[in-house]
Amino acid sequence: MVSRVQMRNVELPPSMQRAMAQEAEAVREKKARIIKADAELEAAYKLNEAAEVVMKNPAALELRRMQMITEVGAEQNTTTIVMMPSEFVSAARGLADIGDAFKNGKSLP
Repeated sequence: MVSRVQMRNVELPPSMQRAMAQEAEAVREKKARIIKADAELEAAYKLNEAAEVVMKNPAALELRRMQMITEVGAEQNTTTIVMMPSEFVSAARGLADIGDAFKNGKSLP
């Protein structure tokens, strides 16, 4: 009957060492991807909650815009962010379409 086994000075071949290192790296990458995916999922839920709050009170969106502009100004960046309601963008696109139609001699609908 064997009651104790002791191993000393075990040497692994370089190919086995590389294989073990690759396996360990794959496990680390898998864990990192899972953690990142969980964070993305949590962020999506939080953004959904925020969207619901804004839908209930549209003034919250304007307050958030003003807050973002203040934050950018406090950082003294050279980049200036100008946020405007999407209705302005739609109106500008419509005006551009009218201008193109006029320039091309087409009648307006």
